[in-house]
Amino acid sequence: MAMSMQPYGIQSMLKEGYRHLSGLDEAVIKNIEACKELSTITRTSLGPNGMNKMVINHLDKLFVTNDAATIVNELEIQHPAAKILVLAAKAQQEEIGDGANLTISFAGELLQNAEELIRMGLHPSEIISGYNKAIIKVVEVLEELVESGSETMDVRNKDEVVSRMRAAVASKQFGQEEIICSLVADACIQVCPKNPTNFNVDNVRVAKLLGGGLHNSCIVRGMVLKSDAVGSIKRMEKAKVAVFAGGVDTTATETKGTVLIHSAEQLENYAKTEEAKVEELIKAVAESGAKVIVSGGSVGEMALHFCERYKIMVVKISSKFELRRFCRTAGAVAHLKLSRPSPDDLGYVDSIAVEEIGGVTVTIARNEQGGNSISTVVLRGSTDSILDDLERAVDDGVNTYKAMCRDSRIVPGAAATEIELAQRLKEYANAETGLDKYAISKYAESFEFVPKTLADNAGLNAMEIIASLYTGHGSGNAKLGIDLEEGACKDVSETKVWDLFATKLFALKYASDAACTVLRVDQIIMAKQAGGPRRDAAAAAGAGAEED
Repeated sequence: MAMSMQPYGIQSMLKEGYRHLSGLDEAVIKNIEACKELSTITRTSLGPNGMNKMVINHLDKLFVTNDAATIVNELEIQHPAAKILVLAAKAQQEEIGDGANLTISFAGELLQNAEELIRMGLHPSEIISGYNKAIIKVVEVLEELVESGSETMDVRNKDEVVSRMRAAVASKQFGQEEIICSLVADACIQVCPKNPTNFNVDNVRVAKLLGGGLHNSCIVRGMVLKSDAVGSIKRMEKAKVAVFAGGVDTTATETKGTVLIHSAEQLENYAKTEEAKVEELIKAVAESGAKVIVSGGSVGEMALHFCERYKIMVVKISSKFELRRFCRTAGAVAHLKLSRPSPDDLGYVDSIAVEEIGGVTVTIARNEQGGNSISTVVLRGSTDSILDDLERAVDDGVNTYKAMCRDSRIVPGAAATEIELAQRLKEYANAETGLDKYAISKYAESFEFVPKTLADNAGLNAMEIIASLYTGHGSGNAKLGIDLEEGACKDVSETKVWDLFATKLFALKYASDAACTVLRVDQIIMAKQAGGPRRDAAAAAGAGAEED
């Protein structure tokens, strides 16, 4: 009779199917390797010459982008340690809206250097202690590097806005940043409230229309709806608008009832009363002064007939979110049911018209007067993936505008800040005693990945560039960065490449926190996955059935 092996150690305590990994080799090094793999994916997309990634998600949707936040969102990462880096990138994306790539890549670089220290014999807690000292020093040095006079800015001055936005947009669409920055700056300034810190990103909309090119893109003060007007009236000038969320149709009663009809005459009268009721409602809307009805639901045939008779334009908006934005644009209050609106509830648009742009019929509601709360960037491009990427660049620009409304300080870009930080940290590490100095010195080395990656992505000699950067910074020029177009080192005040202080600060903080969190883990205990059909297995089965 064969004897069954009894589980021993920690396995005897846990349920069957649990996995337990512990120790440096099994847990710490494995975690670091997973994070390094993730940062290797995003790193080549860093900077203006960053390469695109082609990601096809579980729904077969294709993404062609160099935006790290989109890439990591669509990858569906399973490894728990790599997920920590993804969460750090998401936090950066939500806080600032830009710099997710720097967060992931820098955290990966910190962990790679930590692995070398661990192999040399340092304990993870000593590395964490060194890294924590380093980030405190980094914040001090960053504040010294802030360009003087950038603490205050006029958020309605287009030139100042564009100079701060250019670097963020160029990292997504290099060569087209001038056009995009100009569009985004105009759109943001139009909707900027009296107190700029209350700027709402949702007030700048993007409408993507196939055809044409980026030079055909424009700004609309108001909203662009990708739908046609319902009736035959396609244009209205200086019109009052009534918004009905529940649709424009004959209303069914709440309770069910039975109507007994004895003769044809009664049937005729029944239909007439329904008709008279609808006409009465539409007439009431027309008498209130409204020339445009915006419906959130269906528009009935009979109601439409009377709208045409009273020369009222009808527009249907299915999405309740779009309906809310339209109410903000026109300053209207949405009514639930078709009824006579009070004068205070009516909105106003300068013009609402159906136009054709590149073969797509769109309804454009314009509000040129002041106090407009929504503006739309109409993007044109040849393919859907190009339009999606342009939209991401616009989003980055708008988020950067929001960040500069709160904190307008800037630091030198083009890897100038990173090399200066690396140099100052190395000096700090040499003055330090104890084992922390090794970790601080490795933290300083980690900054070198930025100029190295920027140079590699642009096809330049990375070692020469880094050496000349260090030489320049050693002689006291803290603003010396890389000019990727000429492949040489230049002062950033000439090339006008500036990064927001807040973007850098949060990216480095989140990256350090993520790296320290991964290093603190010394055991991984994984439960057996729950039963039931797996999503990828179900998808594979579905694909097999389709082939049959």
